[in-house]
Amino acid sequence: MNEEQASRIDYGIVLSVMLLAIIGLGSLHSTVVMQDLPFRMTIMQGIWYVLGISAASLIMLFDSEQLWKITEYLYIAGIVIMFLTLFLYDRQLEAQWGGRSWVRIPFINFTLQPSEFVKISYILMLAKITTLHNSTYIHRTTESDWRLLLRLIGYAVPIVALNLLQGDLGTTLVYFAILGGVILISGIQWKILLPIILLVFGLAALAVVLVVYNRDILKVYFGMKDYQFSRIDTWLDPYHDASAASYQLIQSLKAIGSGGVFGKGFAISEVFVPVRESDMIFATIGENFGFAGGSFLIFVYFVLIYNMIKVVYDTKNEFYAYIAVGVIMMIVFHVVENIGMNIGLLPVTGIPLPFISQGGSALLGNMMGIGLIMSMRFHYRSYMFSGDGDKFH
Repeated sequence: MNEEQASRIDYGIVLSVMLLAIIGLGSLHSTVVMQDLPFRMTIMQGIWYVLGISAASLIMLFDSEQLWKITEYLYIAGIVIMFLTLFLYDRQLEAQWGGRSWVRIPFINFTLQPSEFVKISYILMLAKITTLHNSTYIHRTTESDWRLLLRLIGYAVPIVALNLLQGDLGTTLVYFAILGGVILISGIQWKILLPIILLVFGLAALAVVLVVYNRDILKVYFGMKDYQFSRIDTWLDPYHDASAASYQLIQSLKAIGSGGVFGKGFAISEVFVPVRESDMIFATIGENFGFAGGSFLIFVYFVLIYNMIKVVYDTKNEFYAYIAVGVIMMIVFHVVENIGMNIGLLPVTGIPLPFISQGGSALLGNMMGIGLIMSMRFHYRSYMFSGDGDKFH
């Protein structure tokens, strides 16, 4: 890479991700040592980071025109992959966790979760739909806004439906968050959005009421499972079943609380928390480094999101802006939900902490999203240097 290319890299994003990688590998190693798990887990996570950096670097080389041209093909490929997963899912993991979202790769004996990668093609498709619509309907009307809203929902439905068939509610919520973020900044009038938002919150409140007073309706008509009810029960009353359904959350609260202000120190953990290396890794950070460590981690996420938003304002490319919103919503939802469920503010949904939790598929998917953001700065400056500033919108 020459000097001119190096100057087009957004080092604020790079340094934030590198810092999260260090925190993630350190926290995972601390968990491995504490629980006497195979050290291979930390090594594999390091390998996934190398693969993720390679994927981000490759995606960064694609400019907005190239991304625009391949979006439909990636979206169709994503649907095909999600459909095939329904038949090729790993039976052993399905029996263990109740989901059909994992595929085992033969010969090398590790698993992938395709829905994590499909998030990228999903984001690109929503961004392209919105950009095309806004360039076609320069003068917005209520009718045109409804048309855009229905198109966005229509393209989201196949992905969301296939993900629900896989039994992965957590990732489905991420898809909804991405869709919601794109809709909110798409320019659709608030007289359309506000009633829909109120309706969604009303239905969510009604669902909670039904869980408490008449869950048979949700079982019969919406197919909710007992483990999903137990997660809501645990959220509403963490101590209602301390030896079973609530055990994981209670242990997480104990671990984080016992860390105090500055924690017990690296790899010093005295509270057992199930699945601590993945969904509950924030408990390790809280116990090892206390409130200060947890606050520092949230600050690093804030710096990362700030730099991602700053890129959008600098590049002034509409297609890139909607891509960035999708990626930012994906990461922010993961952070808020994961930390929220670790401290009992939100229901436990099995969503990993970005760049921190153990898991190659989620890490690779997040790094691909970072690659999209990096592409904005990389090619915008290239166009400026070549005199083609507004080459593509």
